[in-house]
Amino acid sequence: MSTNPLLESHTLPPFEAITPDIIEPAVDELLARNKAAIERLVEEGSYTWQGLAAPLEAINDQLSQAWSPVSHLNATMNSPALREAYQACLPKLSAYGTWLGQHEGLFRAFQALAESDEYAHLDEGQRKSIDNTLRDFRLAGVDLPAEKKARFGEIQARLSTLSNTFSNNVLDATQAWHLDVPRERLDGLPQSALDTLAANAEAKGVEGYRITLDFPSFFPIMSHADDRALREEVYTAFVTRASDQGPNAGEFDNSEVMAEIVSLRQELAGLAGFDTYADYSMATKMADSPDQVLDFLHDLSSRAVPQAREEFQTLSDFAREELGIDALAPWDTGYASEKLREARYAISQEELRPYFPAPGAVDGLFRVIGKLFNVSFQENTEAPRWHSDVRFFDILENGRPIAGFYLDLYAREGKRGGAWMDECRVRRERGNGETQLPIAYLTCNFTRPVGDRPALLTHDEVLTLFHEFGHGLHHMLTRQTVADVSGINGVAWDAVELPSQFMENFCWVREGLDLIAAHVDTKEPLPDDLLERLQAARNFQSAMTMARQLEFSLFDLRLHREHLAPQAGDIQSLLNSVRDQVSVVPRVDFNRFQHGFGHIFAGGYAAGYYSYKWAEVLSADAWSAFEEAGVFDQSTGMRFRTSILEQGGARDAAVLFQEFRGREPSIEPLLRHSGIHRAA
Repeated sequence: MSTNPLLESHTLPPFEAITPDIIEPAVDELLARNKAAIERLVEEGSYTWQGLAAPLEAINDQLSQAWSPVSHLNATMNSPALREAYQACLPKLSAYGTWLGQHEGLFRAFQALAESDEYAHLDEGQRKSIDNTLRDFRLAGVDLPAEKKARFGEIQARLSTLSNTFSNNVLDATQAWHLDVPRERLDGLPQSALDTLAANAEAKGVEGYRITLDFPSFFPIMSHADDRALREEVYTAFVTRASDQGPNAGEFDNSEVMAEIVSLRQELAGLAGFDTYADYSMATKMADSPDQVLDFLHDLSSRAVPQAREEFQTLSDFAREELGIDALAPWDTGYASEKLREARYAISQEELRPYFPAPGAVDGLFRVIGKLFNVSFQENTEAPRWHSDVRFFDILENGRPIAGFYLDLYAREGKRGGAWMDECRVRRERGNGETQLPIAYLTCNFTRPVGDRPALLTHDEVLTLFHEFGHGLHHMLTRQTVADVSGINGVAWDAVELPSQFMENFCWVREGLDLIAAHVDTKEPLPDDLLERLQAARNFQSAMTMARQLEFSLFDLRLHREHLAPQAGDIQSLLNSVRDQVSVVPRVDFNRFQHGFGHIFAGGYAAGYYSYKWAEVLSADAWSAFEEAGVFDQSTGMRFRTSILEQGGARDAAVLFQEFRGREPSIEPLLRHSGIHRAA
């Protein structure tokens, strides 16, 4: 019988050898092995770090190393056979997680370790790992009676399946729609967008131009297409994905999926002893309570929404006077905004594209990080990969590898939308004393290169690249050796965006852009006048943007706090109520944004979407330290590395921030950087 590669030890995953038929057998064997090993650990009674915590970490890392590439392939190379194998494993993995979290013998073993003399002599990361483990046992219902434990496990398994169903519905709905159009309907689109749409058509063996709902196709239509009816048609298809409305109404409908997810989360929170899922969520957050978060969001709303209304009125006046649009519809706002931006600042994303060829932007990213944190990068062209677009790099310090990452930049069929960083390998100390180096997946969905020309990124895409790499740095520059607190593990979820948002700032200043931007043909740096216009436009409609983020955050938090068993109509009514409070742009009744809101229904942001704004307070204040000392002040950069990036989850985020900044965080830099007036 041939060996299953998912059961073997690999420095990097053997992607080409991972076929759908080997996935479920590997997971079955690993789960059986792990359960038997855990029972032996408990029975042997050696409740020390080396006798309990270290071997438990090792066996769970083996499972992670097998499942991580499978999960990643499901997100980036989705196929019917892979999806079937992936879905078959989800309930088994969920059941294992519940069994582990509710194992009373293991819980008592960790209690004994926490109460032992050894505990005081462990290092900070080890102690925090033990503390977090005991907290997580309680959050998993370890103290519940048998029948409630069983129900807790059923809920966890069902939620795992439902979240995957939600994601699949969004992906399928996105790929089910397209529109083939002649060239004359695409007036206003820049050449880069026309090339993308032509390539879409060519890839499917049809003539002309094909519009899809992938972002590199959708966004140029909404921003540049002069054909208002075309904008309306594409907008309608996009905002009704996976819903009861629109061109594929009911076919991939997430309505009941959302309602069941929220109801089950609330039931789970109740079993764990919390009033609502929002309260349950706060147990692992930096924020103290849902009330504190609501106060924070309402305070920001009081500052941003009045200014957002002024910005929208300005946009409406411009659209009426210059574009002949008497009343802005939702499919007009992006188009009118781009025209206003060009009129006010004489700048557009398209004008910036030639200065951000993708290879140069990536090299610039590496130069920025090298200057900040004293590391270098080296590509490994022999590393196994899952697609020809993918590249692998080692991060070097003093010539020696300390981490590595995969870079997968471009949109393609079968790849989930959006951008993300995920864990391939976590930094930890193995049983033989060797250090396992951290490896990250860094995934984006940028416009693909066409022909022999490199892909030309928008400035927004460069921001996304830096943002996701900030998460990658948090994962890869950690110095922790315990998996549970290594990288982003164990970091309060509402602080995890600090490094990612911080890194975006280098894309706005001359010092950073001189390393990032160079014209694709002439290699000239970004001209002064273009930089000035870019910086002047930075806070264009910033209050409208903040109001949009507040809408998402308030909807998420209130949904998981106020509705114990909602129907799809209740979810829509709540979103409408939030929009009445903070939204300033027009809306239509058929908009079903929530049906594609993967962050909260299929990601890790349930009752936590506010984290983006919460962490932005931290990131803006952290950046202000570089404004004071110098953008590439090495002592400040190394202090950020040692105080924030290297610490992982070994210490509380609030303590780490105060160590870096010398004080508690201030909201002032966020308001200043966002162009939000101070007066409420």
